[in-house]
Amino acid sequence: MTHSDLLNIAQNAPGPSYVYDASKIKHQYNRLENAFSGVKKLKINYACKALSNISVLKFLKSLGSGLDTVSHQEVLLGLEAGFTPENIIFTPNGVSLEEIETVAKMGVQINIDSLSILEQFGTKYPKIPVCIRINPHVMAGGNSNISVGHIDSKFGISIHQIPHVLRIVENTKMHINGVHMHTGSDILDIEVFLHASEILFSTALQFKDLSFVDFGSGFKVPYREGDIETNIEELGEKLTKRFKEFCKTYGRTLELAFEPGKFLVSEAGYFLSKVNAVKQTTSTVFAQIDSGFNHLIRPMLYNSFHQIINLTNPEGRERFYTVVGYICETDTFGSNRKIAEISEGDVLAFKNAGAYCMTMASNYNSRYRPAEYLWYQGEAHLIRKQETFEDLMQNQILIDFKEKVEA
Repeated sequence: MTHSDLLNIAQNAPGPSYVYDASKIKHQYNRLENAFSGVKKLKINYACKALSNISVLKFLKSLGSGLDTVSHQEVLLGLEAGFTPENIIFTPNGVSLEEIETVAKMGVQINIDSLSILEQFGTKYPKIPVCIRINPHVMAGGNSNISVGHIDSKFGISIHQIPHVLRIVENTKMHINGVHMHTGSDILDIEVFLHASEILFSTALQFKDLSFVDFGSGFKVPYREGDIETNIEELGEKLTKRFKEFCKTYGRTLELAFEPGKFLVSEAGYFLSKVNAVKQTTSTVFAQIDSGFNHLIRPMLYNSFHQIINLTNPEGRERFYTVVGYICETDTFGSNRKIAEISEGDVLAFKNAGAYCMTMASNYNSRYRPAEYLWYQGEAHLIRKQETFEDLMQNQILIDFKEKVEA
């Protein structure tokens, strides 16, 4: 997919739009699969919270992916996309027992990260296989908002509480068929990840009827020119060797599972928006676009970096711009960025817009959520229409206020 392809999509779209390159998603999926080609049983479960459009889910299913979900609604989306319950894992946090029960009755693999819920579920449904999510107390990412394996995280059961888990299992006679960890996003240091893996292996040895070991994901992708990323090939080589040794110690070959989200879809995505105005102040040149954090909140929420390209004038003389939106609050996408000269009406493309972008969009300021396109086999396919005013009003109920009449 070229810059001219993106520009053509933007010029024919009704407003700001997301575009995803199917070939890049496939490339990343194959890359992960090849990195662990030495593993006899490998399962890749796409973390659909990153990008949950049903066409994207169906495309990943065609590649052989399973599905990692965090809500009952994501499970329903997965089923609509054609995933069988056996190929879906449910890894929620802080949800009710009732929601877990609902999903379990569908035949989906359950993953529990709370001692209380584990005991309640095991007491009621001892024959339903359950995976447990542990917290290895390892900081593998570089941001406290996306590193979820640290000691004070709300995610997972502490490794120091494994004796409690074993007591619950013994008392309820429940079946633990998997152990899971997720240390967080943007993993750079492979040795830290491998250290956390040793904790997971040690935990796994305490359960005798496992079918799989799930290492989560959080692999870093590049955001800038020359940016560093997780060396997935090196990780594959080292972890494959260690996993085989573990399986030999365990006494049989288990399935090695991952749940990548950002790794598969981040680089495949572009967010396209037009420039409404170029505004010069005393010290700043603002490029004001027809979007805001209602469409792309990551730069404001996580201070994340998205490279910005002027698709209309890609070879123009570079100048410094602060790119902002049209929301009635501060919504700065990038400050003092060097971008090819911008004029009103130009189309800007934000890179790395495939993960946690559209899925976090809202209707703030009563703005419409944008359209989505999948670039597949040399053609742009509309996979979500831009919302309309009717969509905003669909679930609202206007009540009749009658004036109080004095007697």
